[in-house]
Amino acid sequence: MGSPIWQKSSYSGSSNACVEVRTVGGLIEVRESDDGDVILRTTAATFADLLRTIKAGKLDHHA
Repeated sequence: MGSPIWQKSSYSGSSNACVEVRTVGGLIEVRESDDGDVILRTTAATFADLLRTIKAGKLDHHA
């Protein structure tokens, strides 16, 4: 069986400047497409919390 496939948001279009996500062994892995050697691993619950926080605009002041 091959490695799980990295997925990116459809909002990224054909751009390579995006965040990619996949699941491996019950964990969520996240990487930036232009720096694929750096991978963050987290639980599904923690990743879901991060997505809710982003969608709520609670991190917009960092942009």
